[in-house]
Amino acid sequence: MHDLRLSLAPGEIVALVGLNGAGKTTLMRLALGMLRPQEGTVRIAGGDLATAPAAVWREVGHLIEVPLAYPELTTRQNLRAAAALRGADPSCVERAITEWKLDGYADRRVRRLSLGNRQRVGLASALQHAPRLVVLDEPSNALDPAGVLVLRDALLQRADAGAAVLVSSHHLDEVARIAHRIVVMNGGRLIGELEPATSELERVFFERVRIDDEERRAVAA
Repeated sequence: MHDLRLSLAPGEIVALVGLNGAGKTTLMRLALGMLRPQEGTVRIAGGDLATAPAAVWREVGHLIEVPLAYPELTTRQNLRAAAALRGADPSCVERAITEWKLDGYADRRVRRLSLGNRQRVGLASALQHAPRLVVLDEPSNALDPAGVLVLRDALLQRADAGAAVLVSSHHLDEVARIAHRIVVMNGGRLIGELEPATSELERVFFERVRIDDEERRAVAA
């Protein structure tokens, strides 16, 4: 990965799109300190990520690849544990259960939930404490249409409250409904942006990637 420069403003939803293997998950791992850059710096809340205090990390919510949950604990127990780790008001748990339509699964062990409901638990855990920075990798994975609507509303509400949101997705039509900016990634590089209101957005996206691939092959020849 190289030549990466991406910033998020409070209240902004940025969608990161690209083909499989473009580097979206790696970029998100770098942004969250799960990986260390060989060159360059990552900054969070105005300071260097490497020295960010715990108070800053408590205001981050993330879900990368798979939802983080203890399979032997119930939905409610998992959400309580996540809230406690972030020093959040315990009352956020019941609000999250209601928001994510998990009332019927609150006392069921996570290992007994469907993939879609596990995803809801992971998203509820990532967002229940009202984070100021939200980083979600393919958050609509396994969600049914009703779950996608809940996710959409949740991200819009967080952004309206001032959170910066970075979300990756293969579903261009879905992220275009909520994103302020759509950033295109290809071959480990950020190659430009798309306007969410662009007509025939998917065609424009694939054309942008095709042109970039041809330019890179020409340089390498």
